[in-house]
Amino acid sequence: MPHGALGLELSTNYHERTRLFGYSHMIGIFGVAAGLYSLHLMNQAADKREFAFVLSLVAAGTIALLVLWTTYLLPERVAHQGRAPSSPFKSFMDIFRNPHARLLLLVYGIETFGGATLGILAAYAAEYVVKMENLVIILVVYQLPQFLFAPMWIRLSRVYGKRNLWVGATLLSAMSFGALIFAGENSHLYVYACCFMAGLGGGAGAVLPPSIQADIVDYDEYLTGERKEGAYLAVWNLVRKIAGSITAFVIGIALQLAGFEPNVEQTDVAKWTIRSLLALMPAACYLVGAVLLMQFTFNEKEHQKIRKVLDQRARDRELGSG
Repeated sequence: MPHGALGLELSTNYHERTRLFGYSHMIGIFGVAAGLYSLHLMNQAADKREFAFVLSLVAAGTIALLVLWTTYLLPERVAHQGRAPSSPFKSFMDIFRNPHARLLLLVYGIETFGGATLGILAAYAAEYVVKMENLVIILVVYQLPQFLFAPMWIRLSRVYGKRNLWVGATLLSAMSFGALIFAGENSHLYVYACCFMAGLGGGAGAVLPPSIQADIVDYDEYLTGERKEGAYLAVWNLVRKIAGSITAFVIGIALQLAGFEPNVEQTDVAKWTIRSLLALMPAACYLVGAVLLMQFTFNEKEHQKIRKVLDQRARDRELGSG
């Protein structure tokens, strides 16, 4: 949460924020790639337990050093320190009073509910429906466009606007996931194509929402005079975890009712259930999210208006303290 909150306040520029989160996402893909490669090496290791133990030590040490180093290099903005409300309850209530934040949280929750099916069901679909032995390739194909096209989303957001671009990417994700309903046994290339397009849409979903969220934090400051990056990130993550947990619960119940049994050939009903949950549920959620996003009105012009007010308040505080 502090990592994300610090990212929200590093810049006050409308488009600079998109660039910041775009490059942050690209760097994060290297971590995903390292994890996938480590999994590949562990599967080939003679002693998997020993390899996993050594890997955990190396990863823990590397992460600790990087966290300490980057925290030292990127201190919190002085102008934002000491400006949070004393009551956590008030912070959370202010978030839900913010109309733009309410809509954004609703969209994020719905899309997370649908998108979480990929992480839960990808292995099941690969093994029992499409008969693919190497799940790592699917994950690589899904992650690759997120890295390659992040600069494109950054550039296009200046032309078409963050919201409009997010709506387009959400519709692309809906179509890509929905197309998986036609995936059958040994349709490997078709699955790769769908995953690639879903990753393309998912890349925009990783770059644009946090940039828009930073703008919403500015709007909250405009209303309350307080900075609440941490509170917003806490609620954002809470919505993500709740939505993901509900998805796992729904999928578990659905598979049980469909008669799913692990490590055996599945019935047609079980296969259809897996395919439907992986394709139709996220497609429907993304479509609903796109419709809701069309109601989001806080654009660059509105942000510029409140930034003028906030910047003037900052100058007044400096003069008052001087």
